[in-house]
Amino acid sequence: MSVVPLIPETAPFSPEQRSWLNGFLAGVLSRGDSTVTSVEEAPKPPLLVAFGSQSGNAESLAKRLAKEATSRGFAARAAGLDSLQAADLSRERNLMLVTSTWGEGEMPDNAASFWDQINQNGSSPKLDGLNYSVLALGDLNYGDTFCQAGKMLDARLAELGATCVAARVDCDVDFDEPAAKWKDAAFDALSRLSGDTIATRSAPAPVIEPAVTPAVEKGYTKKNPFPAPLLANIRLNGPDSAKDTRHIALSLTGSGLSYEVGDALGVYVKNNPAMVDGIITAHGYDPAALVTLPDDTSAPLRDALISHYDCRKFHGFMPAEPLPLGQWIEGLRKLQPRLYSIASSIKAHPEEVHLCVGAVRYTTDGVAHEGTASTFLADRLPLGETTGVFFHVAKHFRLPADPATPVIMVGPGTGIAPFRAFLEERQAIGASGKNWLFFGDQHARCDFLYRDQIESMQSSGLLTKLDLAFSRDQEEKLYVQHLMLRSGAELWQWLEDGAHFYVCGDASRMAKDVDAALHEIIQTYGGLSEDDAKARVAELKKSKRYARDVY
Repeated sequence: MSVVPLIPETAPFSPEQRSWLNGFLAGVLSRGDSTVTSVEEAPKPPLLVAFGSQSGNAESLAKRLAKEATSRGFAARAAGLDSLQAADLSRERNLMLVTSTWGEGEMPDNAASFWDQINQNGSSPKLDGLNYSVLALGDLNYGDTFCQAGKMLDARLAELGATCVAARVDCDVDFDEPAAKWKDAAFDALSRLSGDTIATRSAPAPVIEPAVTPAVEKGYTKKNPFPAPLLANIRLNGPDSAKDTRHIALSLTGSGLSYEVGDALGVYVKNNPAMVDGIITAHGYDPAALVTLPDDTSAPLRDALISHYDCRKFHGFMPAEPLPLGQWIEGLRKLQPRLYSIASSIKAHPEEVHLCVGAVRYTTDGVAHEGTASTFLADRLPLGETTGVFFHVAKHFRLPADPATPVIMVGPGTGIAPFRAFLEERQAIGASGKNWLFFGDQHARCDFLYRDQIESMQSSGLLTKLDLAFSRDQEEKLYVQHLMLRSGAELWQWLEDGAHFYVCGDASRMAKDVDAALHEIIQTYGGLSEDDAKARVAELKKSKRYARDVY
């Protein structure tokens, strides 16, 4: 057993307090005082904090959890599921698993291969010695597939013999509070199972209040958004287009904020006052009645519904017997900020951030509906007015570190956003790597977003190759995946030369079709079996050469 006679520098004391304690203990030990004979360095129980992450939320949370676990006495580490083999879990003792869900209940990209391994009957490892708990991140708007990846992993771990020590928690987009409760429950359960190995001492140390100040977030964050003035709101579609896509520019002047291409911008939005008035009238409520807000303060009902609560599900709904106002408010979700892929490089547009936003408007059963965030930016935020913004780091969606590396970008519709940013960044730094863009929309004459800029980039040689798919300009629909297959041999060669492959846009259809096309190209031109092609794609994801920003 090792003996540590002095207080280590990692202990939560000021230098003066640590110096006094070290002197006190040294004196006691030198006298042979029986009250304190040694300070034992207890073995720390291991803890793996694993994450399945698509946009970065689960990864960020897992890394914070690992740091806190270390301070609680665990030998903790955070690891993405793409860095683990299923067999690795059989050697683990304690597991906290944080995972998101994307698309229609699918595993995040960095968890797909792990799931395939752990879900193979007959070859999956036995996990009888593993204690675990799962935190699932999701969005209730996805209905039956809400937090599906977390539910599937939780069930499978139990099937393989692992012991769930704290019940799974399924989080909506506002996950801070439920995640904190899950964390405490999981840590408490794992600490009890670890017995006296957490924070063991042979005798109590002198009681001195540690000189620790609470961590305070500095600058502008999600909880303290920057009020960014709107600089520009430009319609990118022609007048005869069926779509309404806007170029949105916001000022960062005075914020001290910056970002990397590939990141997302969180935007605080408001509901349409006309919709809110219709809901209040339909329910027969008093718009001036005071109601409780999500932060436990109060405001008049109309203001609360415009700025604080998501009430879209009641639009067009005429209740026969309205609930009492307080009970009705309790059933509403908090109005959440929306994340948009950033469409600019700060090197090209200092102190600005740009978005490419498709305004959502449609009619169902005679009732007009609209996207809250997209129409707020397109219709209801005047030039010069401000809205709260913050940056969401997306480490999974980054340009290659080597500017000589070629990149292939697939971004139809508003999926062009991060690739406009990528190209501006590559242009600003003088990157020598080749750039290939696949873009598509409905009609070339009115839906070629950022046409002048893209064609200029092509003329200058920055954009090495440009493939365009305008689906309704010919009798048979043409999409970006069809153009990929047409250029399959060349695309395979770019991959063989080290190219990174990126996809941005619709998750439910486009991203799946592009993924299928990529598998087919790798199988056909790489001369591989279906299983080997699947393994090659998994390796591209693991090495961060295949990244998706899908929604």
